[in-house]
Amino acid sequence: MKSYAKGETQVPLLTETIGHAFESTVRQHGPSDALVEVSTGRRWTWTELDRDVDDLARGLLAAGMSAGDRVGIWAPNCAAWTLVQFATAKIGVILVNINPAYRTHEYAYAANHSGLRMLIAISRFKTSDNRSMIEQAADETPGLEQVVYLDTDDWAELIGSGKHLEPDAVARRLETLSPDDPINIQYTSGTTGFPKGATLSHRNILNNGHFTTELIGLKASDRLCIPVPFYHCFGMVMANIGCTTHGATMVIPSPGFDAETTLRTIAEERCTAVYGVPTMFISMQNHPSFGTHDLSSLRTGIMAGSVCPVEVMQRCIDEMNMSEVSIAYGMTETSPVSCQTRVDDDLGRRTSTIGRVHPHLEIKIVDPATGETLDRGQPGELCTRGYSVMLGYWNDEQKTHEAIDAEGWMHTGDLAEMREDGYCNVVGRIKDMVIRGGENIYPREVEEFLYRHPDIEDVQIIGVPDQKYGEALCACIKMKAGTAPLTLPTLRDFIDGRLAHYKIPSYLVLVDDFPMTVTGKIRKIQLREEATALLGL
Repeated sequence: MKSYAKGETQVPLLTETIGHAFESTVRQHGPSDALVEVSTGRRWTWTELDRDVDDLARGLLAAGMSAGDRVGIWAPNCAAWTLVQFATAKIGVILVNINPAYRTHEYAYAANHSGLRMLIAISRFKTSDNRSMIEQAADETPGLEQVVYLDTDDWAELIGSGKHLEPDAVARRLETLSPDDPINIQYTSGTTGFPKGATLSHRNILNNGHFTTELIGLKASDRLCIPVPFYHCFGMVMANIGCTTHGATMVIPSPGFDAETTLRTIAEERCTAVYGVPTMFISMQNHPSFGTHDLSSLRTGIMAGSVCPVEVMQRCIDEMNMSEVSIAYGMTETSPVSCQTRVDDDLGRRTSTIGRVHPHLEIKIVDPATGETLDRGQPGELCTRGYSVMLGYWNDEQKTHEAIDAEGWMHTGDLAEMREDGYCNVVGRIKDMVIRGGENIYPREVEEFLYRHPDIEDVQIIGVPDQKYGEALCACIKMKAGTAPLTLPTLRDFIDGRLAHYKIPSYLVLVDDFPMTVTGKIRKIQLREEATALLGL
């Protein structure tokens, strides 16, 4: 059987804009909790959130924002981020997510490339002095007409500026919009060159957020703890839009991820679901206060963003009460989810696969060299097709055509294999595969094995230069607190006889932390560069 699968279609796709879906939820669930911002103690019902979203939308209209104009947001997770997301959606303004980790050069590129007319930003967050960077880049961003700082009077002035408009100004704009209009640009981290602006429509992200949460059984009575960043699809689509289409409560534990704050928020807000990338769950599960927090309210959640260690998923189920936790797989360019486990899947499928194809989508595994669809069980590049595939990269037809072929298949760059039952496993990135003396080594296999070591908290396997074999394996390991550091001989002894000899690392680097993207993904390219330099290779 070929590695091809098509998702179920019994539940129809949503055929409205984000603004219409939002207003439908307000009508159905008006008095219920919509949004909680733990750091400030502020709370909104759906009716109150709709009022504030409309006030902001009128302010944007008063500032001259037309449908299709671009407004950027450069801020960590906060209630204002959510307001901006839905206000721009209601008036057809394209929201441009600026990565909170960006520095001056990266910010200026995104602002210019997307053609921002307005930027909504926080003045400073952690080590980022956004105001200073914005001012430094002023000459490089001539098209930027207005900067609104969330932590100054600018914010209130923007909201207040639309009060003179007619009450139905937002509704009139909303009626002119189409579900296929672009509504969001997200810049994806490129390995070389500049980031690419994945352009997503109402149809893309409204449906993906809806079906992702549909598959974990989210209901209006649920309360979702959201420690993942709004800057990324995980936060703004799978969380915010997923909650909106089901009337569930969005709970923001903190501006940036903090393990203890997240645990405390789950307990105090009686959250029934929590999202996270594997490193977040690892951090929570290994926090000294983990056992002191009452997590009995949890039922479900999603782990995504990178490959999930089996042991971490097992602890989610056994120790965090997440009996219906789901694994989701995807990428920004596909809005983002393409595959997901189901709540009624057996434990094996939910702890050792990325699930099966999402509703209304198609997936296939192809030979990266020939494009031929492979037989099930053979590793190759995962491709996906359907409503979720982005409109394209903003102002970059060449890169768009390189990623999306003539038949509409998005080529993910991920190496995966499809089992006989249609469930898939990701074995690595094409670019991360290590070729040692002609042997293809998928880092994930070695990483999964090393997670069994009782003293290892986290591990990444990378390829480093080797004169004899071309590449050699290096294990970059973070030890659990209070454990003795591993040595290369003891590590090799642990593996010897259990994995093929060529999968045994030649090098060991102990780390305190891994270089991360803002979305919680480990920067393997940077890790490889640092390890290569440290080892003198």
